[in-house]
Amino acid sequence: MLQATGNNQLSVMKKQPLAIITGGGSGIGLAIATTFVANDIKTIIIGRDEKKLRASQKKLGKLCEIIVCDLTQLHQIPSLIQQIYSTHGHIDILVNNAGINLKKDFADVTDDDFANIMLTNVQSVFTISRETVKKMLLKKKGVILNISSMASQYGIPKVIAYSASKGAIEAMTRAMAVEISPFGIRINCIAPGFIATDMSAKALENDPERKNKVLSRTPIGHLGEPEDIGTTALFLASEAAKYITGIILPVDGGNSIGF
Repeated sequence: MLQATGNNQLSVMKKQPLAIITGGGSGIGLAIATTFVANDIKTIIIGRDEKKLRASQKKLGKLCEIIVCDLTQLHQIPSLIQQIYSTHGHIDILVNNAGINLKKDFADVTDDDFANIMLTNVQSVFTISRETVKKMLLKKKGVILNISSMASQYGIPKVIAYSASKGAIEAMTRAMAVEISPFGIRINCIAPGFIATDMSAKALENDPERKNKVLSRTPIGHLGEPEDIGTTALFLASEAAKYITGIILPVDGGNSIGF
């Protein structure tokens, strides 16, 4: 794992850590992967889009591996984790970043819409976390980081399914931490605010009223950058955070407490 040095910089212990990042081919997942490989963490990024993954791998270099997998195919997850563990002999960090959104009026959200969001954003997170924990328990050490959203902190219209899924992720984080942390595995959650990814930037630029509302209640006064989430993930995965588990950490420029 990682440890803090005397000058508060993060450094890596002799054994090179291995991290898995779902949805690591773009956006926040790619930012976390970029920060990890820059700190000598072997990083496996998982996603459905092989072209996107390969492009990201090219940027990240030799410390990055890719695995093409649709995590909604839950039956594939146990063999996926077994394959990674058999190849590398350990799994030190799991970042559950993969997720989808749906912007739709509440009354128009179908049962299938809702179920699809929950399958991708909650069920697959549960399954891959369970299988990874089985491997981490063998060594009594590991870190799991879940990615939530400000949508779980307060009401946002037209994202009922997404909001429900992220609320579930935060509840799972607390329950997992209480049960698993006594065995040396820390579980924490990052709740990003409005981060300037391609997807969010496009959405806000097409909705000036919403963008103004976002910025007016953000004390820092601007959108966050993907690397803000990357450095937070690095900290929570490091020995500098060895006494932190079960937290939901907003990284939002103060948006969640803004007036």
